Amino acid sequence: MANMVSAITHQIQVSVEVYYQPDQTSEVRGDYVFAYRITIENKSDVAVQLLRRHWHIYDAIGIWREVEGEGVVGEQPVIHPGGKHQYVSGCHLTSPAGKMFGTYLLERKSDAFLFEVAIPEFTMTAPFIMN
Repeated sequence: MANMVSAITHQIQVSVEVYYQPDQTSEVRGDYVFAYRITIENKSDVAVQLLRRHWHIYDAIGIWREVEGEGVVGEQPVIHPGGKHQYVSGCHLTSPAGKMFGTYLLERKSDAFLFEVAIPEFTMTAPFIMN
């Protein structure tokens, strides 16, 4: 079972669950694969649209990279009050542990106000290094 982390910014809750993918991992090539499920819940009273994402990805061996772009998995979802949007994506690391965090840029549909919400920091750790 995955651990979940959550953060609330401007009445938008972002929750993350991480899953190690041993069937897609190749220790020989130094390619460790993790999937993560993101749930974005709109706890405000106005609809919002997710426009952009900005990730910081850290590998345990000191490799750092940023990923920035439009939407999430090809979508720019509108999330209505009380609603949520969920998606699954993945990350490749060159070591069996690392972490990610970031922000989403959202637009309030009522007045086109732009704001950022936090994606909470989460760790990715292959189970075998916990032994």
